[in-house]
Amino acid sequence: MLLSEQDQFLSYNGEVLVFQLSKPKQAEKADGKTINLCVRRMAFNRDTKLFVQKSSGVFNMGASHSEIEMICCSCTTDSRTGIILPCILMKKKKRNNVKYFLLLLHSSNQFEPSFYFRLDYELKEDIRLFAGPSLLWRHANKLFYISSDTCVVQSAPVQLSSVVWTGEIVGEGTVVLGVRPACLPETEDPDGFSVSDRAIWGSEFFGYTIQTQKTLTGSCFMPHAYSRVVSSVYVCKCERLKQQLRISLVAITHKNQLIWFQNGAPKGVCELPYEKPCSVKPALTSSNSLLFVVSFDSGNSCVVQRRDSFQVVSKWQKVKCVLVDDFISSGSEQLLLLFDDDSNTDVLSTFKITDLGEVNYASGINYKHDVPAAEGLQENGLLTVRALETRLQAGWTSVRELQQHLGLQKRVILESCRALIDLVEERTHILPNSKEVKLQEMGRSFLPSYLYREGLVSLWDDVENAPDSLSKVTSLTSEVPEHFTEELWQRVVGDSLVVGVKLTESFYLSLSDVSLSLVMDQDFSSISPIIKCQSKIIKLNKAFSTLAVSSSQIEPPPKKMKLDLQSKNDLKKEFPKRSSRSQLDGAKTVTAVTNLSPLLAFHRVCCIVLLHASKHNHENDSLQQGKKITVFCGKILLSLEDISNGRYSVKMLRDNTYCTGSMEDILAVLAVSVRFSFQIVSCDCTLTPVNSWLLGEMECTPFKECQDNVFCHKAGNVHGTIFNWALKNPFEGVLTIFCRNLTVLFQCLHSLTRVLPPSCSVKLLRSGSKGVLTEQLALALEKEMLTLKNSLLRKETKAENSLTWGKESGNKISNAPLGSLLDTEEGIQQFRKKFQNEREESVRSMNQTMNGALYQKMALKIAEAQLRSDMIVWRLA
Repeated sequence: MLLSEQDQFLSYNGEVLVFQLSKPKQAEKADGKTINLCVRRMAFNRDTKLFVQKSSGVFNMGASHSEIEMICCSCTTDSRTGIILPCILMKKKKRNNVKYFLLLLHSSNQFEPSFYFRLDYELKEDIRLFAGPSLLWRHANKLFYISSDTCVVQSAPVQLSSVVWTGEIVGEGTVVLGVRPACLPETEDPDGFSVSDRAIWGSEFFGYTIQTQKTLTGSCFMPHAYSRVVSSVYVCKCERLKQQLRISLVAITHKNQLIWFQNGAPKGVCELPYEKPCSVKPALTSSNSLLFVVSFDSGNSCVVQRRDSFQVVSKWQKVKCVLVDDFISSGSEQLLLLFDDDSNTDVLSTFKITDLGEVNYASGINYKHDVPAAEGLQENGLLTVRALETRLQAGWTSVRELQQHLGLQKRVILESCRALIDLVEERTHILPNSKEVKLQEMGRSFLPSYLYREGLVSLWDDVENAPDSLSKVTSLTSEVPEHFTEELWQRVVGDSLVVGVKLTESFYLSLSDVSLSLVMDQDFSSISPIIKCQSKIIKLNKAFSTLAVSSSQIEPPPKKMKLDLQSKNDLKKEFPKRSSRSQLDGAKTVTAVTNLSPLLAFHRVCCIVLLHASKHNHENDSLQQGKKITVFCGKILLSLEDISNGRYSVKMLRDNTYCTGSMEDILAVLAVSVRFSFQIVSCDCTLTPVNSWLLGEMECTPFKECQDNVFCHKAGNVHGTIFNWALKNPFEGVLTIFCRNLTVLFQCLHSLTRVLPPSCSVKLLRSGSKGVLTEQLALALEKEMLTLKNSLLRKETKAENSLTWGKESGNKISNAPLGSLLDTEEGIQQFRKKFQNEREESVRSMNQTMNGALYQKMALKIAEAQLRSDMIVWRLA
């Protein structure tokens, strides 16, 4: 297909879209031949270094007796689906009737008419396409716009002489930045201005918001003095800090300059090499260098670099069009320059692809012996990453071994100090034996594993003083620090009483199987003083990005860190009867939930809060059980009067756009709630309706302490429900719901399905994400393997001791040569005795027995490890 002057080019997802009108010849117009709008999708082939056609589409425009023209094209967001689509504005003119219509192009190359409108004049000035799709233009110093939602032309109540930018601003929606005659302050005397002041205040910048129809001051963009010279603007960054707009932008002027503005002040100026600049667009290349591409009315282009110095780094002449996209699929943007070539009329025949760095492709060059730059870079990058990973792993191993060595030195010093104190006080110092030292060192991870494999022993003597030394170790491990709790609190949520104990981090890390129990302090002879309750472990990160209600097995420190990286953005809640260990920053909170109604029958009741846990002597998985401890945490007083006055009620109030509930209130609501996670996947629409549903229909507001979680303020049963919406990508996300019961859950899902597109799929997820459960399964299988290994090692040690005993008993028999023993009758008797002993030793080594209590303990450990693995496999299924 041949090119014409009205062909339009557009970059979309690394492809070049070529829009062309197939106009009939002069002789065919009388026959009423139709005019078609054709689109060709062109992609760059890295093997042939040429653009090839991937697909094409056609749209019938009607009879040829109408004058049809393409006005402009751009990529805009479809408000129905949230997907960015190519959009093209068409004009059909018949006599004095001018009709404009907007077309959307889908991935199937099907054109969809969005809206149309009629005017008694032609669009010529400041035509802009923006999200919706919507269209705005300027006519007779007035601003007009139309969107696909209303399909009605509307006029803005503002006067303006030009439009320099149209785009989105956080909290304001679509904003039009224009220039209008200056509005002088009423308090000032116009005659009092000097000539220079009149020149500056002759015009000014202003912003107009399409959705809210309000006017913004233009001083946050640029000083008003530049309103006379600026012709086009590109806003690079826009954010709102403390209700103030912070804007960074570049502007081209009629004086052939490119100016960089930041927060309303000029930061850099670049003189352009050509006259009459008309547009500017950015490009972020592979070297993270921000480039600005400036096009001129004369068909020339140049590139300005901002990283080192604000200056022109390249320029070209006779450029038909400049597009910015990832045309070679390298992960960064490149420039595509299409040049005017009268000798060749094919589509994309003369071009250049460059990022002003290592990427440089041009038409008419033979790349037969060249290595593709992008492929070489990718391969080199992969090798570099692997080398860095190896060095990082080696460095981490060195750091771990150094930490273990320092820990061993600390233990030697501490034991030496104890020995010195015992010596001064004339007490007998009991040294730990080698087995106890090894066990403690394995638990504390103070020694590398190769020390045990080589059979090295402790630095102390192997004295078998078992009873006293073991009791001493036990007494040391069962010690409880003086300040092990940070806070004891209580809350009333519905018909439940929630009691929470916040433990210090150092104390909690030495515990497992943690739970709370409530015991009434009064003496009631007719009822049991123990209150039935359910314990849960809740952990808060210092960053408060998520709330984790977790219950996982104990892992060595490296695996804990790996688990935390995988589960940082997940809400995990499991069965409360298992041990809870998750090595993250912050303190742990253990909660107990019980029914409130039976307690209110006593009008006033005092309860003792007890903490039950197993305190570890070490951190490694082995057959040794931790000591069971019960710790007094404090007392709580509960009265019907306090509950009636709302003293312990959960207070979740709105403060502007946030929920002001305290951390104890949040934990109490989580403790009485049931967690459900749903995976939501959409094939053809983005999931923006979910966020709108949460903030709109469900009336949710985020917590100040953890803004990823939102609290539902809607009246009715759903009030008090907590949601967490995590988007993996625009088409997939996970919605986590913390609700009181299934009735509330069904109401939430029923409301959600009404706003989701019909093509969306909603799937209930088992407790924990797949990645987290996979990590937990690996750790559980490793623990199961270690348990079996330790059991076998204990049996082998016993067998070796038995063989050693046999050898020692056999040492009484002479080790004379066999020939000399068989010469005499006494030698034969000695040989027979030696042979009999060896046979008995062999039988004993093959038929080892084990103590029944030890075997029961080993079997229980193995069964618990296997049960844990089977439970995770079931949840993954």
